[in-house]
Amino acid sequence: MAAGSGPAPPAEAQPPPPIHHLPPDALHNVLLRLQLRDAVVCRPVSRLFHETLSPQLLALLPSLRLLLLRHPRPDGGGCLHAFDPARRTWLRLPFAHFLPYHSFSPVASSTSLLYLWVETSSSTSPLALQSTTTSSSAASPAHPLKSLAVCNPFAGTYRLLPQLGSAWARHGTVLAGPAGTVLVLTELAALSYTPSGSAKWMKHPLSLPSKPRSPILASDAVFALCDVGTPWRSQWKLFSCPLAMLTGGWAPVERAAWGDVFEVLKRPRLLAGAGGRRVLMIGGLRSSFAMDAPCSTVLILRLDLATMEWEEAGRMPPNMYRCFTGLCEAASQGGAIPATAAGGNNKVKVFGGDGKVWFAGKRVRGKLAMWEEDEMESSGKWDWVDGLPGYGDVESLF
Repeated sequence: MAAGSGPAPPAEAQPPPPIHHLPPDALHNVLLRLQLRDAVVCRPVSRLFHETLSPQLLALLPSLRLLLLRHPRPDGGGCLHAFDPARRTWLRLPFAHFLPYHSFSPVASSTSLLYLWVETSSSTSPLALQSTTTSSSAASPAHPLKSLAVCNPFAGTYRLLPQLGSAWARHGTVLAGPAGTVLVLTELAALSYTPSGSAKWMKHPLSLPSKPRSPILASDAVFALCDVGTPWRSQWKLFSCPLAMLTGGWAPVERAAWGDVFEVLKRPRLLAGAGGRRVLMIGGLRSSFAMDAPCSTVLILRLDLATMEWEEAGRMPPNMYRCFTGLCEAASQGGAIPATAAGGNNKVKVFGGDGKVWFAGKRVRGKLAMWEEDEMESSGKWDWVDGLPGYGDVESLF
């Protein structure tokens, strides 16, 4: 301001943008036409958008199907990375601004909801209900007390479920079902939690011949593989149980027409197919029925729950599979092919759900292989996903 000059005249108030004059119903109608990813981007733009795009309104938008990577460090760096298949882009999802726990690990997901193990103490739990398994194991420095939290990372909300014993967090497999139902399965028992029920964990004994492998939810039932073979040779069998009959409802799923469908795959794993009407079984395709036979590729089989018939849904292309065995790396470096790579017995991590299967391996750096169910093509679509964040090895998908 120049010496001797008077005070500057007050600035005229800027009129509010025209969108502020819209009736609330009209504004809601406009915002409900957004994709969820776009609504989340708009939320911090103004106070009007932040208040209007509430968690309740965001819950009305179609959910996103994302590949979420588990961070290798327990603290997670306050965020997680996710891949959006629809836009072929990687996203960074922050958690530190709403989740008051430094150590968390995602374990399951359902529509717009993510389930995480968080390190906490019993005094921090907002729920005073006593768990049916609290006394099963005590916390220790080596095994800190963990709670299961459910959160909506887009709305920035979370809540803790009733306390569980630490053994369930170390050994249990978490499944997220409809209407907020949660299951935790171990070798001997299962726990179930329903928000609309008693609001506490219910325990169900498992009448299975062995530990359930890669359990999934499909068509209001739990499906799992069990090894009924001998210590020196695996023999897999499919079991299922309706969600409404977790106690005493387990039974084998078998048909005479299936033949040796479980014998052709090595290290099989189950995943849910698109729409929850199919079960996918993925594993290494044995080159023969010999016990130590190498795998020639990765095979995806699909069980239609309406017809109870298996079919081949996909087979990893040879050029893609060679990258997981190390043949591509050896060829690019001009070296000899390692014996382990030539044998084709390298482990491939398999994860996914809802008709998408992802593959990761130590020999494949910076990218993932992806298979997606396609209604137009019975064999599905195969592709590479580049730009994998620098986590090292991929841990899981949710």
